[in-house]
Amino acid sequence: MDDTNAKFAHLQEIIKGFEGVLVAYSGGVDSTFLLKCCIDVLGKEHVLAFIGSSPAYPAKEIEDAKKCADLIGADYICVETSEMNDIDFVQNPRNRCYYCKLHLFDMAEETARERGLNVILEGSNLDDMDDFRPGRKACAERNVVSPLLMAGLTKGEIRGLSKTLGLPTYNKPSLACLVSRIPYNTPIDIALLKKIEFSEEFLRGLGITQVRVRYHGNVARIEVTDQEYHIIIANKEKINTGLKAYGFTYVALDLKGYRTGSMNE
Repeated sequence: MDDTNAKFAHLQEIIKGFEGVLVAYSGGVDSTFLLKCCIDVLGKEHVLAFIGSSPAYPAKEIEDAKKCADLIGADYICVETSEMNDIDFVQNPRNRCYYCKLHLFDMAEETARERGLNVILEGSNLDDMDDFRPGRKACAERNVVSPLLMAGLTKGEIRGLSKTLGLPTYNKPSLACLVSRIPYNTPIDIALLKKIEFSEEFLRGLGITQVRVRYHGNVARIEVTDQEYHIIIANKEKINTGLKAYGFTYVALDLKGYRTGSMNE
């Protein structure tokens, strides 16, 4: 814990070096923790949360982000993003996150300029460096700063510190954008994203906390943790009927369970 506290102190020193910041904010574990730290160090009048509203994120997550920003006393702005108008993104290449982040950061930069904020921050942490993250290139190109990464904080440490700070997101399940459920080079459209969003929301309504519905044409491949298999089995007929109503022909449970990056396997 001493090492974590030292990293936390380092994070606060990093933030102190900024006059006013715009935080790219999703309402997830990392960006909520970063937003809270910025408010505590700089004061809320020098901090703005920037929420990008996109079909690639569930509508419920956008609303939850707004509620969480209100809860921690942050000013926020919610802006509809434009990546769905970019053919480079819609074609769904392996570096699709790069194009998405470019749109997000360009819109964030415009807002920061209008508000007189000189730095854009985002919530990447040390563990993210172990994953394939093409969006990091967009951070570098747009001079977006990643204080949690600079402080060397891991996801587990951020969750622990979030709990200490009383943040409701400390145990929130990890969430990637809905596009991550679609195989590379399968074109992205809003109807497909909604199909996935509604399917996952249906499953959460049964009490499942960590879930992915991976899209394979007419097949929905469900990933849950080992601890929640029993919910799937107990509700298998209801799930089969429910997901078929959203347009799938076959509904399958992945016996390997929930994991990140399974579309790359």
